[in-house]
Amino acid sequence: MSAVTSAVPAGHGAVAHADAHHAEHHHAEHHGEDYTVALHNNRLGLWLFFLSEVFLFGGLLAVRFYLWQEHGISVRPDLNQWVGFTVTAVLLISSFSMNLAETGIEYGDRKMFMRGLVVTAILGLLFLFGVMIFEWGLFPSIHESDLSPSKDVFGAVIFAMTGMHAIHVLSGVAFIAIVWNLGRKGHFSAEQHWGVEACAIYWHYVDLVWIFFYPAIYLIGKAVHH
Repeated sequence: MSAVTSAVPAGHGAVAHADAHHAEHHHAEHHGEDYTVALHNNRLGLWLFFLSEVFLFGGLLAVRFYLWQEHGISVRPDLNQWVGFTVTAVLLISSFSMNLAETGIEYGDRKMFMRGLVVTAILGLLFLFGVMIFEWGLFPSIHESDLSPSKDVFGAVIFAMTGMHAIHVLSGVAFIAIVWNLGRKGHFSAEQHWGVEACAIYWHYVDLVWIFFYPAIYLIGKAVHH
């Protein structure tokens, strides 16, 4: 009799353990579904943001081709081609290092992830300083530029295009710094790293915009002295 009664609690314990395991599994599945839905919504929101940005940068390109005209011929200021090529190369390389950072976190390689972010931020800052020094002439002791936003239509358009793009590069560097700091604290994993993905997509988008801006400013049209 005592053997029977002692077996009952053990049976109930096994059932309770199974129920707890099932509830935990159900909670994990529910959490996974919530994360998937949130991830889908976040991606949709980010791409809608990029769509709105197309109108902004597309408008700047339209202004460039409308105003830089002489007798129906497309013209451009006679800028230093090596400066344009160098800053463009720096920005494109930064896209490669950002891809390494994203790949690192996807495969659980935190060293690659962290180093990729640092290299990308440094290259982004080099791009900014290159534009500010050689095209804006903000540091006359290093290089004095003939461009001015109020001098002529060339300076106005260049400052508008490069200035708006520089704001996005600077915000991208700030984004990278935030992601790096969170990663340093142990955030993100191979399974959940939306913040890293969003940062990488934003940075690639900024690079893509410059791929259109670079030929519009430095390559397309007849070079004229301003």
